Amino acid sequence: MQNTVERTSSYCFCSNNKDGDRMENDGIQDKLAVLIDADNAQPSIIEGLMDEIAIYGVASVKRIYGDWTSPNLGSWKDSLLEHSIQPIQQFAYTTGKNATDSSLIIDAMDLLYTEKLDGFCIVSSDSDFTRLSQRIRESGLKVYGFGERKTPQAFISACDKFIYTENLRKEEEATTSDVSVSSRSDRWTTNQLKGDSKLVNHLRNAVEDSADDDGWAFLALVGGNLIKRSPDFDPRNYGYKKLGELVEATDLFEIDKRKQNSSGKSVVVYIRDKRSKGKK
Repeated sequence: MQNTVERTSSYCFCSNNKDGDRMENDGIQDKLAVLIDADNAQPSIIEGLMDEIAIYGVASVKRIYGDWTSPNLGSWKDSLLEHSIQPIQQFAYTTGKNATDSSLIIDAMDLLYTEKLDGFCIVSSDSDFTRLSQRIRESGLKVYGFGERKTPQAFISACDKFIYTENLRKEEEATTSDVSVSSRSDRWTTNQLKGDSKLVNHLRNAVEDSADDDGWAFLALVGGNLIKRSPDFDPRNYGYKKLGELVEATDLFEIDKRKQNSSGKSVVVYIRDKRSKGKK
């Protein structure tokens, strides 16, 4: 079976982590701090969350913040034990004030200056973490955001990469009564994809930015450009696990799978806008 060089990850489609061949070359994985806002996340995402984070690096720090005296957070107990996540107690001193956010932000800044980390994973749908994400990136570290589709655009744009947590839940957890979850697994048709002008423009612009003189673009570079343009871009948003599958479904691009070596066991994927065919 041919090994197509394409990641299922929505950030990097060509290798085992976000920095191209870094992990393959020297075995180094990014050290990440995972900070979870328990008030704005659900235990049902934890398995998918940790699997997704493993794509980008190693979770060296795993903390979750909330008022653990509250019965509302009781459902987190089993998940925390299974995944060795440290609960940080933060009492709700005043009604209507979110002390949890402040505690998470203070810890994040402490970690930024005291730990040798490569990035942060902030799990919340709260826009209060927008400035925190900006500050971390100003220090040269990566920020991966995880939140629901209701997450404000300001927080999404402040991250290097943003993943919707609806995409992380197991298929069996989707129910017909939960439209927001069950619909996520429905693949968009070719006509639906073509009818999404924002998606089409993103894809075409990313291909153009990555293309050679003949219009062919390495799919991995296209994926990277898509994330730079739109941090929340993810093929799973349209029901596809891989970028290549999404591109093929649009029927807007030519696809060329080229052998990477003489054995032919590995191929790399190039795509070209069909409108470029025949142009010189």
